[in-house]
Amino acid sequence: MKNVILIFFAFMSFTVISCKDNTKENEPEVVTVDNTEATAKAYELPEAEVEFNDPKMEAIFDQYLQVEAALINTDAGKTATESSKLEALLKDVNADEATQTAVAAMATSEDISVQRQNFETLSSSIEKMLQGSLKSGTLYKQYCPMAFNNKGAYWISSSKDILNPYFGDKMLKCGRVDSEVK
Repeated sequence: MKNVILIFFAFMSFTVISCKDNTKENEPEVVTVDNTEATAKAYELPEAEVEFNDPKMEAIFDQYLQVEAALINTDAGKTATESSKLEALLKDVNADEATQTAVAAMATSEDISVQRQNFETLSSSIEKMLQGSLKSGTLYKQYCPMAFNNKGAYWISSSKDILNPYFGDKMLKCGRVDSEVK
């Protein structure tokens, strides 16, 4: 019986001592979390290595590339700002009504999907304006077959590299070079 009592006290002593050591484990752990937003990678288009016959057309195309870059980076605010600048340039050369309507819609909207839909019309108009306006160099007509629920859409690029303005980061490399503009 003495052995049972001795074993019982030894067990109780061990349990009490073990519980005292575990109190540190039961304290809440303090963890510091960095919840600042990760900086998204900004994509830049290479400068067009082309020469234009008309300096106004060169300014229009350079500004078109700024709009395209803003769409690639999915930045609705910058797209609106850059579209406003392009709108002024297009008015200066009396661009057709569809072009002016599309760029005006882009300039007044903060909805990236509305801007991307109007970019398709703008790209088509810019392509027509580029016909016969290049003195030297090559631009690239690119195509994304998945844009607008697989309807597909075109844009003009200064490089063969695909940077998709219709999807941005979601599908940055979706597309192909359809033809060259010379």
